[in-house]
Amino acid sequence: MPGPLLHLNATVTCSHGGKATPLAPDPRVTVSGQPIVTKLSAYVITGCTLPPPAGGPCVTAQFLTFATRITSSIGPVLLMDSQATCVPTGTPLLISVVQTRAIGM
Repeated sequence: MPGPLLHLNATVTCSHGGKATPLAPDPRVTVSGQPIVTKLSAYVITGCTLPPPAGGPCVTAQFLTFATRITSSIGPVLLMDSQATCVPTGTPLLISVVQTRAIGM
């Protein structure tokens, strides 16, 4: 499904409100002045509020789905509808704010 490309400053959180930040965006390709993010970049999560006895907090996340027709120099790009799983909780990442100028599929 087509969707906006993810970039470094897109608003991405874990299901418990922790901020997710990509570790390795692609600096050679930018949208709205921000480097894009590919499937190869893991996300680090800070500020997850899930208490430790319940399996948390979320620490990292890896995307499982990505664009099928658009790649950068280091791999397929991530889209707003891409799906990710947090470790160790197994909960999804939530993408709420992205740029809207570049759409991928």
